[in-house]
Amino acid sequence: MQTLTEPELAQKKCKPCEGGVESVSTAQAKEQVARLPGWGLLGDGKSIRKEWVVKDFSTAVNFFQRVAEVANKEDHHPDLHLTGYRKVAIELSTHAIGGLSENDFILAAKIDQLPVELKQAKK
Repeated sequence: MQTLTEPELAQKKCKPCEGGVESVSTAQAKEQVARLPGWGLLGDGKSIRKEWVVKDFSTAVNFFQRVAEVANKEDHHPDLHLTGYRKVAIELSTHAIGGLSENDFILAAKIDQLPVELKQAKK
């Protein structure tokens, strides 16, 4: 997989994956995730994750709804986590291959284009 910038990834379209292809190597994944601000490679090297603390519960649910719309258009679906009513986390991996594919990085870049109102720091 060629390492791309976030805008380059966001312009791409996810490709159907039913398995039978190699997952991205850990070295390739580290190189690519470094170009996606806030995203990190999980310890097993088979998924990436990003966390946000959003304004409130409604903001979190609305954000997940918009993520779902993008995921459905790309036919690539993340794991969504909401805890503490405003702590949002998204994990991406390609389940059909048991690891990461370019689709995961494409969807991460597209998710990053979605606006979300974060919790304001206390002054």
